[in-house]
Amino acid sequence: MCGIVGYIGVEQAGPFLLDSLEKLEYRGYDSSGVCLNTGSELVVKKAKGKLEVLKQMTDSGKSLNGTVGIGHTRWATHGEPSDVNAHPHLSESGRFAVVHNGIIENYQELKDYLTSKGIVFRSETDTEVIAQLIEYYYKGDMIDTIIRVLGKLDGSYALGVITIESPDEIIAVRKESPLIIGLGNNENYIASDVTAILSKTKKICRLENNEIAILKKDSVRIVNLDREEIHKEAEIVSWDISSAQKGGYEHFMFKEIMEQPKAISETITPRIKNGRVVLDEISLSDDDIKKFNKINVLACGSAYHVGVVAKYIFEKMLRIPVEADLASEFRYRDPIVNDKTLTIVISQSGETADTKEAMKEARRRGSHIISIVNVVGSAIAVESNDVIYTWAGPEIAVATTKAYSTQLSVIYLIALYFGEKLGRIPAAEYKALVNELEQLPRKITQVLECKERVQYLASKYFNSKDIFFIGRNIDYALSLEGSLKLKEISYIHSEAYAAGELKHGTISLIEDGTPVIALATHEELIPKMVSNIEEVNTRGAQVICIACDDHPELKKLGETIFIPKVCDMLLPSLAVIPLQLFAYYIASLKGCDIDKPRNLAKSVTVE
Repeated sequence: MCGIVGYIGVEQAGPFLLDSLEKLEYRGYDSSGVCLNTGSELVVKKAKGKLEVLKQMTDSGKSLNGTVGIGHTRWATHGEPSDVNAHPHLSESGRFAVVHNGIIENYQELKDYLTSKGIVFRSETDTEVIAQLIEYYYKGDMIDTIIRVLGKLDGSYALGVITIESPDEIIAVRKESPLIIGLGNNENYIASDVTAILSKTKKICRLENNEIAILKKDSVRIVNLDREEIHKEAEIVSWDISSAQKGGYEHFMFKEIMEQPKAISETITPRIKNGRVVLDEISLSDDDIKKFNKINVLACGSAYHVGVVAKYIFEKMLRIPVEADLASEFRYRDPIVNDKTLTIVISQSGETADTKEAMKEARRRGSHIISIVNVVGSAIAVESNDVIYTWAGPEIAVATTKAYSTQLSVIYLIALYFGEKLGRIPAAEYKALVNELEQLPRKITQVLECKERVQYLASKYFNSKDIFFIGRNIDYALSLEGSLKLKEISYIHSEAYAAGELKHGTISLIEDGTPVIALATHEELIPKMVSNIEEVNTRGAQVICIACDDHPELKKLGETIFIPKVCDMLLPSLAVIPLQLFAYYIASLKGCDIDKPRNLAKSVTVE
């Protein structure tokens, strides 16, 4: 959500800033802008709408002069999307410029104070308050000024600041919003995401809360709020720029769907040794594991849907009560959590604001935290007791696919690891489950071969007004994800229902010609699902059924997509593939902006 870039070096900054902002489009935005320090003035160019507007305005940055600059893609919070509200924001005199990710919770109070001092504001944003405060408190020392300003701010922020007073530096600071420093040769960078600077450098440092970085072209200095120097070891990013490019695919989403066998293999393979699941990342002893009497899973969006699947798997295999919570609700319901509660936190970015705050609440109440994240060194990873990385590689499309699938894979690993430690899984069954888990990437590759069949079905229903998903048990948990995928990229109204709940009211929504996606992967529940499918068929539904193997009774009831037979635990990993493809092809046929759906952001770093 929003994106920050900054450059200081010997080359012209404009082209780099525009190119880097393009790499951050997937985060979600409604306006963009850049500010260049020419040495004598700060020049700002910004525009509402797609980045292409700004690129045309600046000849892709070539018309801008200056070797120091900052840029931003904005997702509106305070103030509507507009040229004026776009970042960067200048102080009243134009001497200081700021880009900001996050929310300043007390901005109105600060704005009122500054207005009473005669300062005139141009925008409706909370961010402009920061630029005006910097100018108001500036007495010749930028670090002292920044420290004083930070003491006035309540909320979350990642900031990039440039000033005409110090034309040879960029100042960067963060609190609860991600920001990294890129280290180059006679040039340095700031960015909210490594993808923005990967074409220039793989050498980075991650800022922690309340750390201030002072970047010059040939040096980076980091201090804390007491002005004490902080030494950081540089981190080398393990993947290259090609991983963050489309690689010949039309959309990142389709590329990432097709990458799932590889991503899952890289998540699973290093953690299975000699036929056993080994999670060296977990610090819990066998006795620690045995003391837990409840598991909480905290997440948002698709990660929450992984949590719902986890509830079914953990309760069946571990015989421990499990609650899957929306992180945004967990914090406000006075949850029953203590030192006998294990909390599993799931977030692709590791920066999801609600998830991060819910995790802190669980930890405050004494819970041990295991996080499942994709981004190394992210806030949730750092603040957890233990972290299991998914190793999914960069996921650029806003609608998650391979992150969801690799998160599911980690859930399987945890279930098997805990199941063995607790003695809840018989030896023969454990061996068979581990073997099936190792075969999962191959079976997903088989399912991906059904893409032409799914594309054909999408061509029949892409003009639908409503599409419903039904299922039982884990199939219901999976239907939540299928419905979300469809609505977020195709804008078709979609709902997911537990199939047994249809007759309790929701069947009234089924009209003649309404598509219904019925998940029927559990053999023991197929008779129940057949009854539910017949119920919607009677009311005119057009059914697409996803099931294991060739079931004649299901083929009679509608269109069918069959997936390979696999143990119940792993069914979601196979059945989700047709759902992802269906959403993708529907959106493609409708001409939607698949990788950057309207109003959505990849990483939700504000509440």
